Amino acid sequence: MKLFLQQSLLWRQVLRLPAALAMAVCLVASLPLNSTQSNAGADKSDIPLQIGIVQRFGSKPTDTITLQADRLTLRFETNGKPQTVTGQTVKLDVVTRRLPQPVIEERVVLSTHRSFESAEASANRWRSQGIPVEIVQPGRWQVWAQRATYTDPIVRRLLLKTLQDQGEKFAYLDTKTLAQQPRASFVINGYRYTRDTVEVSAAEPISVASKVGDQSSQYLYAGTLRLQPNAFGSYTLVNTVPLETYLRGVVPHEIGTWAPVAVLEAQTILARTYALRNLRRFAIDNYQLCADVQCQVYHGLSGTNSKTDQAIAATRGLVLTYQNELIDAVYSSTNGGITAPFQDVWQGAGRPYLQARIDSVGAPWNLAANSLANEVNFRRFIQQRQGFNEVGSERFRWRYTSSLSAMNQYLRQYLVAQKSPYAAFKTIQRLDIVARSPAGRVQKMVVTTDVGSFEINKDNILIAFYPPISTLFYIEPIYNAQRQLDGYAFVGGGFGHGVGLSQTGSYYLGQLGWTSDRILSFYYPGTQLQPINSGLTFWRDPNANAAQQP
Repeated sequence: MKLFLQQSLLWRQVLRLPAALAMAVCLVASLPLNSTQSNAGADKSDIPLQIGIVQRFGSKPTDTITLQADRLTLRFETNGKPQTVTGQTVKLDVVTRRLPQPVIEERVVLSTHRSFESAEASANRWRSQGIPVEIVQPGRWQVWAQRATYTDPIVRRLLLKTLQDQGEKFAYLDTKTLAQQPRASFVINGYRYTRDTVEVSAAEPISVASKVGDQSSQYLYAGTLRLQPNAFGSYTLVNTVPLETYLRGVVPHEIGTWAPVAVLEAQTILARTYALRNLRRFAIDNYQLCADVQCQVYHGLSGTNSKTDQAIAATRGLVLTYQNELIDAVYSSTNGGITAPFQDVWQGAGRPYLQARIDSVGAPWNLAANSLANEVNFRRFIQQRQGFNEVGSERFRWRYTSSLSAMNQYLRQYLVAQKSPYAAFKTIQRLDIVARSPAGRVQKMVVTTDVGSFEINKDNILIAFYPPISTLFYIEPIYNAQRQLDGYAFVGGGFGHGVGLSQTGSYYLGQLGWTSDRILSFYYPGTQLQPINSGLTFWRDPNANAAQQP
């Protein structure tokens, strides 16, 4: 009877989700804007952002960060009391501390994704079923069952079993036994301190030289820095910087400095809109955005340019909206001659302003009469090389081949990361594109192997196979002299997801003399330009009906 009661309580914890959900889905990030409203003359549109410029610091014992400025001020706590230290150079590393006894770290991973957009759609699906979740990025984006809800190991296993009984194939239990723990440590003025959190400021920009894993970088940052723990047992170095200063470190690295002025202005408006709409991405780790292609490339004050600075000043505070809400201001390098609707690339509902559109000022293709869902039409479209805005780009059209052995290796890595039961396969026997959208994007591929067949969908295809660089492609088998399958050729166009503005296409429109607002209207029909104001919704949570506003 006692066991029955314990199990009953555990099941009630598993099933008692709607109430917990109401609390879990309030992902509205608090905007620091309100703190400036009492300052006379303050620019209320220049919102402070929190950017994770060094993520997962301390994952390797060799990780280091060096901070330099004429006078650095460090603030941290010692025995619960605030302490301040100044100096010119700070060297951060990690000290590995052996735990008194091993600790089991465990979570239920519900799904793994290439992009935040698909992860968020998956998270919304789980929440609609009453399961509180959190979105994380330990490498690939993942959706976890909320750890604060599923604190008991038996409850976690009951949840997983319930999902598996319902036919869920990709959820799994990620369990690790930790015998030691990295602790952040830093040296200043010859003294070493071991602290989990430290804030760093200076009167001038701070040089940050980092070596994390096999990645090294050195950039100069305005604003303040804060080293803080994250959800993965390591640390993140967060740069707090005003929005318009942040854009100085984004625009030249996303679009280049050689583009026409109107193109730089259009990119600036998109970068500003994108940043403000995506402040929730790293809510789990108490910051807002990252500094790489999973958000927008951000290099601080390194590489700033007078042309992009002028574009930022000329568009100050302007954002792109649809029905008084910031749009999903996604953009890509090259779309291959046609923009992709949101739902062609990512999971989730479509966006009215992200439509399939031939990227041309002429009429090289009649999409209404010649749907690219038809394989014959699609191959004819890919063979067409004239009349598009992107003509001349090396990535407008491409053909890449891959050996079967290389494809096996790449696919195996993907399946292992997904904890897929098919990861033990020996070789690919056949690839088939079984669904293509009217805009030509591959929606579903079936992979046949020696251990069975399975599907890979939408942008996950780009991490399951190498070398396609977009989902706008068709495949051709390659056979050896014995007529055995030896690999595949991928023939397609574009680079990246192809949704929204094509940077390559926008160069051409700018050269034609198009203004920035005309360029934006071409790629995002039905949208409006507005200055940041209190009547705008930054982002609306579809589960909680909560709006994020300035």
